[in-house]
Amino acid sequence: MALETINPATGERLQTFDQWNDRQVEAVLAEVSSTNVMWQATSFAERARLFRQAAAELRANAAHYAGLITLEMGKIVQEARAEIEKCALGCEFYAQHAEFFLQDEAIESDAASSYVAYLPLGTVLAVMPWNFPFWQVFRFAAPGLMAGNTAVLKHASNVPQCALAIEEIFRKAGFPQGVFRTLMISAAQVDKVIADPRIQAVTLTGSDSAGRKVAAAAGAHLKKTVLELGGSDAFIVMSDADLEQAATVGVASRFLNCGQSCIAAKRFILAEPIADEFIELFRQRTGSLRLGDPARADTQLGPMARADLRDQLHKQVTASVAAGAAFVLHGGPAAGPGFFYQPTIIDHVRPGMRAYEEELFGPVAIVIRAANDEDTVRIANDSRYGLGASLWTRITKKGERLARRIQSGASFVNGMVKSDPRLPFGGIKNSGYGRELSVHGIREFVNVKTMWIR
Repeated sequence: MALETINPATGERLQTFDQWNDRQVEAVLAEVSSTNVMWQATSFAERARLFRQAAAELRANAAHYAGLITLEMGKIVQEARAEIEKCALGCEFYAQHAEFFLQDEAIESDAASSYVAYLPLGTVLAVMPWNFPFWQVFRFAAPGLMAGNTAVLKHASNVPQCALAIEEIFRKAGFPQGVFRTLMISAAQVDKVIADPRIQAVTLTGSDSAGRKVAAAAGAHLKKTVLELGGSDAFIVMSDADLEQAATVGVASRFLNCGQSCIAAKRFILAEPIADEFIELFRQRTGSLRLGDPARADTQLGPMARADLRDQLHKQVTASVAAGAAFVLHGGPAAGPGFFYQPTIIDHVRPGMRAYEEELFGPVAIVIRAANDEDTVRIANDSRYGLGASLWTRITKKGERLARRIQSGASFVNGMVKSDPRLPFGGIKNSGYGRELSVHGIREFVNVKTMWIR
């Protein structure tokens, strides 16, 4: 099985890469494992210096790296450049804060001296998705490597050039060869890598079905996992919200990255008194989005990443409309080459419909009407997912009170859900467990070791 670059804007197959055999995988695992002791002994100052050089490399060649993102998964070029800049900021954040986050923590006990030390585990396997092909990797790699771990990456099979470019960034920044390596393998080969005794832990960002498989494989070998899985984030608009602002941010939150984001606003839960007015504002803004070539600076909505993903999304939409949902904006697959899907809004989505029960990973917004402000929280929690939520109201204290009741890893009041190196990121329920980013993320893959001395 080959790993392929297929341009989502044209459907053209551009490049193929041979899948690695067992011998090639073994050589890399041996190299990374042999680097562990040396890397763990490297000072925080030296690791920080290398990560600052990685940030400089990302910025110096931002056009090239952003171009690979656009080429392989169709992200519009301005969003791709923003992704590269975010990676650079993540590198700098952990270069500055990692040593403080992992400093020994003194604890009083019956010892003359006792403390907690945060020490690296070893080699971590990262199984990463295609939708943010650089940021998802650096979101793990910056804290993981700064903590003294080494890493191997199994990236999504449709972004092989991004996968190789990330390894090259670490090499150009001066990292030792075996600190970070990319494995050119298929999903079918992941279980064998997880089972390898040189792998100490696994982190995965992907679907909840993929998370179950990885968690089962890792659990069979008693290995730590962090899972950031799917989401069906609620975008709650209260009866007293600023509707103009909410509609504007709602469009950005739903259609960023062509709607292909775990933390995109997917369920627009509207208090009935303002539902019709909000929908009209939202429809006007959504209908004006410019669909087109993702390499053009004036394009606002590019193609979906793969043909099968577009087909799956359309089946979810058509099944929901057949079950009683109604089009507000009738988009659907665009004619012509590429994997384009026109922005779509469906209203009157109810329990039992596919759009209500499943994650819609693409440029489709669904509207669920709530009887009143309190009812919006009940509906928000009526989901198997629990990643993020956004709530809009002019009464901030009320918003904060209700947002605390939403079952999610993050709740944003009057703001768009986003990841930030300063804040922990992750979900509950079927959206996974564990946290990335902030102090919590860097402490996921360390040995929290008690030291007792008399």
